[in-house]
Amino acid sequence: MPCRALRILLIPLAFVLLVSGCGLSPASTQDTLIIYTSRPQVIARGVVEQFEQANPQYRGKVQMLTIGAQEVVERVRAEAGQPRADVWWGGTSQQFEQGVADGLLAPAPAEAAQRVPAEYHGANDLWLGEMRMAQVLFYNSEMLSPDQAPKDWDDLVSPRFRDQILIRDVAASGTMRSIFSALVAQKAAADGSPEAGFAWLRALDANTKEYVPNPSDLYLRVQRREASVSAWNLQDVLVQRSKGAPFVPVVPASGAPMLLDGVGKLKGAPHAAAADAFINFLLQESTQRQLAEKSFQIPTVPLREQPAWLASTGLKEMAVDWPEVNRHEREWITRWSEQIKGHG
Repeated sequence: MPCRALRILLIPLAFVLLVSGCGLSPASTQDTLIIYTSRPQVIARGVVEQFEQANPQYRGKVQMLTIGAQEVVERVRAEAGQPRADVWWGGTSQQFEQGVADGLLAPAPAEAAQRVPAEYHGANDLWLGEMRMAQVLFYNSEMLSPDQAPKDWDDLVSPRFRDQILIRDVAASGTMRSIFSALVAQKAAADGSPEAGFAWLRALDANTKEYVPNPSDLYLRVQRREASVSAWNLQDVLVQRSKGAPFVPVVPASGAPMLLDGVGKLKGAPHAAAADAFINFLLQESTQRQLAEKSFQIPTVPLREQPAWLASTGLKEMAVDWPEVNRHEREWITRWSEQIKGHG
């Protein structure tokens, strides 16, 4: 067979293998929707099921790839020349602004944008904030009493928590990148230098038993008493507790960094109309009210009534210079990865 003919046959086969290797099937019709998400599977799957019920033309045709938030950024960037997905769901404002800078996003549907307050819009409506996420401490109540548990971020570097801390691997996690960067920025506020923040991260590294690869592993290992303490977002901690995990969240005394978690339509999305339909469905009040009540979300879409659980948390927000974090996050996390991680 001539080489040119062989190449023509191999190109579609390579595409099938690539997509199948991601856990997705090749998309062939306009009634297909492909979502890259870092949201917890149980929450994302529930929203997709409701979307399919409300939009029968997509029933059985929505495909999701669940990976870490930073991995979504890197994957979308790698596929920019030939986009595979339609919706990017889940990620911090810093990560979505990376997508804006790299030209990876298309404007969100106007109907959805009108429901979200202006302070939660990305540049030119290229992404929308879906919810605010409080970053907190949590502990295994079968290992520590409330008196023994940490009360603030600085408690994590106390000698009494040596080898008692598990941390989600930072570089691949939007949540952990933002927690670490927010703490560096907070400690830099006094003199403009991040060095005090990096000294704190070195002390935390010395107390950290291990960096685990994904949230599921983090939950399992804290529940198995491999370590007593960690830091993560309030929503996921409450979801795990509702499923029986002995986790107690602690709002740090100095405050919880509040991240903005977003959703966006990918530029060149192969199923742009489906992307618009999903984003409109996700950001309607009924969907967000249900997520707030059942999945402990703090929505950006205004609700007529706040969920009861939110009033009982005593949530205190940490003052964070997020523009400063956005400017330096990549630099700071690279430095942490190369000079601090595992050196303690």
